[in-house]
Amino acid sequence: MRSVTSLAFVLSTFLATTPLAAQTIVFDPHLDLPKSAAEAGWTGLADPISQFDLERARKGGLTTAAIALFVPQGARNPAALVTAQRDAVARDAAIHAIADGNATRAAFARSPADVRRIVAGGKFAVVESLLNAWPLGEDLDAFDRWHARGVSIVGFVHAGHNQFADSSRPVLQLGDRVTEHNGLSPLGRAAVKRLNDLGVLIDVSQLSDAAFDQVLALSRAPVIASHSDVRTLADSPRNLTDAQLDALKAKGGVIAINAFSAYLRARSPETAKAVVALQGEYGLSPTDAKILSPEKQVEYDHRYHEIVGKEPKASVEELINAVDYAVKRIGIDHVALSSDFNHGGGVTGWSDVGETGNVTAALTRHGYTPAQIAKLWGGNVLRVWQAAIDARDPAYKSRLG
Repeated sequence: MRSVTSLAFVLSTFLATTPLAAQTIVFDPHLDLPKSAAEAGWTGLADPISQFDLERARKGGLTTAAIALFVPQGARNPAALVTAQRDAVARDAAIHAIADGNATRAAFARSPADVRRIVAGGKFAVVESLLNAWPLGEDLDAFDRWHARGVSIVGFVHAGHNQFADSSRPVLQLGDRVTEHNGLSPLGRAAVKRLNDLGVLIDVSQLSDAAFDQVLALSRAPVIASHSDVRTLADSPRNLTDAQLDALKAKGGVIAINAFSAYLRARSPETAKAVVALQGEYGLSPTDAKILSPEKQVEYDHRYHEIVGKEPKASVEELINAVDYAVKRIGIDHVALSSDFNHGGGVTGWSDVGETGNVTAALTRHGYTPAQIAKLWGGNVLRVWQAAIDARDPAYKSRLG
């Protein structure tokens, strides 16, 4: 595979056909904070432990990222919720520190217009998303507060059901069964309307099939699947079926094909068998709501990741093959790209933000035009985000400005 160290090399061919903002905005709509973000003084400028930092983002040509305010699902009890809320505040501060601590290099964006202005000024645009709404408790007004803080994209769940919705990946060690709410809970249904009223873009990645269908039916705005892949190519409940891709298109939404190996290529039969054996060893079953002790949960998670970590990495070519499939199925206007860096994402050839140019080079080899690449690398995400903002309730528009 031909290596491209700077996206500017490829983007220079865009000038004759694409407006300047579309040429230069390269937007990853889902990556995570590294563990090092918890350290005092961290600003994300240069961080060799992380798959993202501002120096390598500039090298690779990445200009914008939605960085997830993410707290993993835990036990649903008051003590665990207090800890989760404390962690959410700390991680929000780390996301803001990327802009606040690097004022000459980055700025915080609350709208597509902000992104365009910041990138045109030569800076990196930091967008904040929220993945897993469990730390919000049952307080719908918490969405207002987090939106006021800067959260622009919200996904209800991660791995594990919560008070808002069912996840595509029940966490057996937390006692999850296959389904808890048969999709969205009543609170989740109310949250769809609240997020629409606020103009927040709803993220349908990680939802169960039933919850996905219900969000699309209830939302008056288009939605995004910020880090999902294609179930026809890799049969995982985390991926979208052809019918879901069609529904996403009909809603005006976007799927960001994700550089996560386990969802780009099917796991080997040996790995699948080993995972089933591990679950049996711990007495875990989707039909038996057994909750492991915190110590056993840590032990199980460590052993699980040891097993799945032996699977070979997917490649940039496999990533673009999934893009090709989605584009053929639902059209160029409904597909984007995302990394899931710092939370298991990364493929051979795109292992950190410094290698972002390799993805653009692969898109070019697959025959995508500069205008099409501009849509895949940001234009489509900006469009669907703006559509969510435009669908705000007038009362919220007057209150929030």
